[in-house]
Amino acid sequence: MAQNKFKGLGIALITPFKADGSIDWDALLRLVEYQLSNGADFLCVMGTTAETPTLTAEEKAQLKKTLVERVNGRVPILLGLGGNSTQAVVDELKKGDFTGIDGILSVCPYYNKPSQEGIYQHFAAIAKASPVPVVLYNVPGRTGVNMTAETTLRLARDFDNIVAIKEASGNISQMDDIIKNKPQNFDVISGDDGITFPLITLGAVGVISVIGNALPGEFSKMVRLALRGEYDSALKIHHQFTELFKLLFVDGNPAGVKVMLSEMGMIQNQLRLPLVPTRLTTMQQISKIIKELGIKL
Repeated sequence: MAQNKFKGLGIALITPFKADGSIDWDALLRLVEYQLSNGADFLCVMGTTAETPTLTAEEKAQLKKTLVERVNGRVPILLGLGGNSTQAVVDELKKGDFTGIDGILSVCPYYNKPSQEGIYQHFAAIAKASPVPVVLYNVPGRTGVNMTAETTLRLARDFDNIVAIKEASGNISQMDDIIKNKPQNFDVISGDDGITFPLITLGAVGVISVIGNALPGEFSKMVRLALRGEYDSALKIHHQFTELFKLLFVDGNPAGVKVMLSEMGMIQNQLRLPLVPTRLTTMQQISKIIKELGIKL
C-alpha cells in the first residue's frame, strides 16, 4: 500500500525567468537550496505556481532533470502532471521517466467541465497508469468544476495509490467531510496558505504553499507548531500573515510571491505572458507589511 510522503511544508516552486524570458537556472538552484535549508519538507514542481502552461516540453524535461539532480533525495518531489485529456495524461504516465519523483499532483480536468462520474473515471485511469503515488488536486476556481467530497472519498477508497488530495476549493465543510470520512491511508493537504492553520486543526497534514517560496522558515514554523497541536503559538503566526496572504494573490499567482523574491534579490521580477508582474501599489503594500513584520528581505 502506497504511503503519503507529502506532509508538513510543501513548496509550490516558482520558475524564475531572466529578462529575455528564458529560465534562470542559477536562480532556480539558489531558490531550491534556500527552501531546503529553511524548513521545506517537500517540493511541488511544475504546478500552477511554476507557470507550467507557458513552459515548453523541452523546458519541462530539463526542469525535472535539474531538480531531481539538485534535490538528490533530500526531500520528496511531487511533480505536477495533469490535464483535460485523460488519454494524454495516461500516455505521459506510461512513457515518462519518474526516476527521483515521489508522486504526481494531478489537477481536476479543466475547461471541459466533466460530471462527477467523469472526474472519477479520469482519476481512475490515472491511478491505474501511474508508476508513482497520486495526489489529487481540487481547485474549482481555476478548473471550473468542483470535485465533491463524495467523489474524492470514492477515489480514496478504490485506489490504494491515491494517497492524498490538495484541497483548494475554499469550502471548509467539504474539506472537513473528507477528513472525517477518509480511509486511514489517505490525507488532506491544504492548497491555500490562508486556510492552512484552520485546516490542520481539523486534521490536514500540511500545505502546498506559495508564500513558502519567499518565507519558508516563518511559514514552516507555523505549520509545525500546528501539527504538534501548539495552536496558540501557531495562530499568532497565522494572524501575522493574514494581510500578506491576500496581497500575494490580488494580481494573480505567482506575481505576488515573485515580487517578494525579487525584493529579496533571489530572482528577477519576470513572468511569462499572459501573466504580468504585480502592480506597483500592490508591491508597495507587500513591502510595507514585510517591514512591519520585521522580516529582512
